Amino acid sequence: MKIFRADYVFPICADPIKNGVVITDDQGKIISVTDKLPPDAEKASVEHLQGIICPGFINTHCHVELSHLKDKIARGGGLVNFIKDVMQVRNAGSDEIAAAAAAADNELYENGIVAVGDIVNSNATIPVKAKSKLYYHTFVEVFSFLPDKAGDVFNNGLALLNEFKPQSCSITPHAPYSVSKELFKLIKKYSDTHKNLTSIHNQECEDENKFFRYKLGSFNELYAHFGIDINYFKPQARNSVQTIIPLLTDKQDILMVHNTCTNLKDIYFIKRFDRKIHWCFCPNANLYIEGILPKVDLFLGRGFNITLGTDSLASNSKLCILSEMRTLQEKFPVLSTAELLKWATINGATYLGIDKEKGTIEPGKTPGLNLITGLDDMKITAATRVKRLV
Repeated sequence: MKIFRADYVFPICADPIKNGVVITDDQGKIISVTDKLPPDAEKASVEHLQGIICPGFINTHCHVELSHLKDKIARGGGLVNFIKDVMQVRNAGSDEIAAAAAAADNELYENGIVAVGDIVNSNATIPVKAKSKLYYHTFVEVFSFLPDKAGDVFNNGLALLNEFKPQSCSITPHAPYSVSKELFKLIKKYSDTHKNLTSIHNQECEDENKFFRYKLGSFNELYAHFGIDINYFKPQARNSVQTIIPLLTDKQDILMVHNTCTNLKDIYFIKRFDRKIHWCFCPNANLYIEGILPKVDLFLGRGFNITLGTDSLASNSKLCILSEMRTLQEKFPVLSTAELLKWATINGATYLGIDKEKGTIEPGKTPGLNLITGLDDMKITAATRVKRLV
């Protein structure tokens, strides 16, 4: 039995507990959470801690297999240049990729993350995930903007999906600008009849909307760069997310990731459709690539589940959910630490379907425990740190 006492315990499912006490067994399962030490506390060592205890963090968007690209892509080049750079430098030896992925897995663990929604385009991370202390759901990402390639690309995705089984995994579209309607329809058909959690990159730059509305902007250069003939594509006269929402399944939970240029009209449009939409913000990656942040305040109070991600080390300096929370609170002071902790814990667990085990500090659960120190009147500061307790 382990007993932790801190200035506050944030169970997430209930109000914060001043001078809270969390008791776990030696496997990390919660025995109790209360404001009093048990009568026989002297028989066990009690860790008296300064700071707040919260559940382990859930990172709903990462690319562990790109970890070998850390510091290899310049900041601030914009999404189109970022894509070009990733495709140019992502190839490396299997040993280098494996070593970087293993180091990233350890970094996630040390930063108090207990579960990850991870995007893949290859089988490189299968061994790392098989040995990891973390829970992973792997999104096998498929993409092709050419209609006649849809069948082959989808079948290749299913083959890769089978390599990841029996690990938790699903097949998912990359982004509106990289998936043809034909490929979207194949994914939807599969999702309508299989358990298939969905995640999609959404509106990372304004040129994505410009391309879908008018067929203008830098995405034309991107297709030309990769030799992709898009003569078939006609302007849609609406933003990208409005174009693809009808193509997504209504049978699965869907995570819209980044949302850097999502506007209020897009949000209202989505609310008209019977889709199980969740939002994921990865602010440090947005700043790294485009130098701007989503209009987070537009999403508040709309009834959507909001989660947090780190994206990859190709577009971030660290894989740390606390760092993402810090950036959001600095730029949007209206966001309380209590609200951000919900985004970082139970909301992510709910989306990944693991909320019966993780996301809140409740008896019987194994959520992991983090200690957060260095807060100033419950605000996250430059001095705020996270330490994994369990």
